[in-house]
Amino acid sequence: MPFHPDPFPYHHELELTIDTLTNRGVGLGRADGWVVMVPFALPGERVRARVFRNHPNYSEADLVAVLAPAPDRVAPACPLFGTCGGCQYQHLAYESQLRWKRDQVREALERIGGLGDCAVDPTLPSPLRYGYRTKLTPHHQGGKGGEEEPIGFLRAGQRRRIVDVPECPIATEAINEALPEVRRTTRETLARRTGKRRGATLLLRDTGDGVVTDPNRIVRQWVGDRLFQFRAGGFFQNNASLLPAFAGLVAAEAARHGARHLVDAYCGAGFFALSAADSFESVHGIEVDAEAVQLAESNAALNRIPHATFHAGEAADLFARVRHLPPGETAVVLDPPRRGCDPAFLAQLRAFAPRTLVYVSCDPATQARDLQELAAADYTLERVQPVDLFPQTRHIECVVRLARS
Repeated sequence: MPFHPDPFPYHHELELTIDTLTNRGVGLGRADGWVVMVPFALPGERVRARVFRNHPNYSEADLVAVLAPAPDRVAPACPLFGTCGGCQYQHLAYESQLRWKRDQVREALERIGGLGDCAVDPTLPSPLRYGYRTKLTPHHQGGKGGEEEPIGFLRAGQRRRIVDVPECPIATEAINEALPEVRRTTRETLARRTGKRRGATLLLRDTGDGVVTDPNRIVRQWVGDRLFQFRAGGFFQNNASLLPAFAGLVAAEAARHGARHLVDAYCGAGFFALSAADSFESVHGIEVDAEAVQLAESNAALNRIPHATFHAGEAADLFARVRHLPPGETAVVLDPPRRGCDPAFLAQLRAFAPRTLVYVSCDPATQARDLQELAAADYTLERVQPVDLFPQTRHIECVVRLARS
């Protein structure tokens, strides 16, 4: 498309039909061939939009009115939907959310990974569509406190303004019960503060120990028949309604080819390693965070799993402690951060050369990038399973099983 510096004046209103959703959950349509992004508009809808920003090859616009709604448009459960930036899909019927998430995984594999010949299974749904989120992190900007101090989440499409959120429908009931008191005490603290004021992020974590607000506290959470300890402010999947099925899926995929040994890379507090332990003769977790390794060891003892060991590895040689395992009888689970695997890790993984890989990711784009490299190293994609850990949002978890040719 040719460069067009200013296709529309500021606040120009136009009508267009939405063709698709982007991977950020934003409606995309075209006006006279020019791409226009319209948040909260759905595919198939005719909308009126107001342009607020032009880019070299597309424009951004606010949704003014839905002139012809899509059949799968539904009423959002939250009165702040469209203002609060936390959710993108409350206006989209749940079955359609699942379908679009599957399509976005497929698109990432094809467009970024160059892996157009792999099938993508239907998205695994969440038992709870609302009230599932066990961790909430509202923000404030460090104002003067009082009832006017917004405590909530970033306004949709903005990076600084915070929308006041007194209740969050995707959070658990226990978190919503605790939220008013947390908001009250935070405002009182801000009102007493003197000197330079700074914003902060709060924490409400719903655990087996109740709702915890101290990020450094060690808390407990049952997942199926396993009990896990972890730091309240640390990483732990926060859709408890889906976690047993999610852990079972990863365990089953890792054991698919009859591996006797399991290596859990990026193991954290041992969630996947210990959930899958019954399917393997030995289980090994590797992790650069020594504190996480200590928690994983405690969790192995807590659940009486003697054949699980955990190693605090150096980033430059993560697989040093598991090289004795026979590659043809070993499966590796990897669940890296959103940025995906770095080249050094992938090089070590290729050198280790396990029979089976199970790659868990919360970002289809970085996962597709890494899968392209693994496919070039003689691994074949055998199953792609999207998992909806985050209903009403654009976020997608995806489990991919690969086997060495």
